[in-house]
Amino acid sequence: MSIIIKSEKDIQKMRIAGKLASDVLKIITPYIIPGVKTSKLDYICHKYIIDVQKAIPACFNYKGFPKSVCISVNDVICHGIPSDSKILRDGDIVNIDVTVIKDGFYGDTSKMFFVGNSTIQGKKLCQIAQNSLYLAILMVKPGIRLYTIGKAIQEFVEKYNLSIVREYCGHGIGRNFHEEPQVLHYESEDRNIILQEGMAFTIEPMVNFGDSNIRIMSDGWTVKTKDRSWSAQYEHTLVVTNKGCEILTLRDDEPFSSSVLINE
Repeated sequence: MSIIIKSEKDIQKMRIAGKLASDVLKIITPYIIPGVKTSKLDYICHKYIIDVQKAIPACFNYKGFPKSVCISVNDVICHGIPSDSKILRDGDIVNIDVTVIKDGFYGDTSKMFFVGNSTIQGKKLCQIAQNSLYLAILMVKPGIRLYTIGKAIQEFVEKYNLSIVREYCGHGIGRNFHEEPQVLHYESEDRNIILQEGMAFTIEPMVNFGDSNIRIMSDGWTVKTKDRSWSAQYEHTLVVTNKGCEILTLRDDEPFSSSVLINE
């Protein structure tokens, strides 16, 4: 296994790609309302990435994926394909997963949105999923074992009688969409990987209200919970610094200061 350590020049380009990805989530927010087609949301994101950001939507045609962003509603865990037939309804929860390529580097992020009036169940699920990501980010620093991150996420989520999806994980990122290492969100063997300065990867726990079992739809992409319970996911791209980590896809509405070292 070869983990690519990023140079400062690489990291600066990743900061730009990460900011662009987070900006897409910001501009799409006002359009997430009852009655909107997910295909329209995808179109708005696509046009913004291409025409305004002068960047590339990484998901478009990636291994045959037909759209520019993934939009996953309610019981869809990940890789939801935007379509004219999927129309958002009041009370839905929605994940939009955006990956942008700029100057050869990738920025990858996702967050949950509430459609109209949110439900108690939806709020609880999304809050726990987001907090599981945040506690993991706060752990990242040189010298720690990678597996401790997944162990902490799993323990936190299961404390609330929710479950973590096993089949999908975070990943190294940089000049490639997916690089080593794999970042699992549960306790598992990590091949003795120790975090070091310059490693860049995503953390993106997928949290189910029911059990962790999945089913893949006939389109070959859409992943749903087997028991039809709702699922939530939040994702950030980050790089390990000498004292902690820098979140490269940080949004303005989050409880971390932009471009600061976490764990100072």
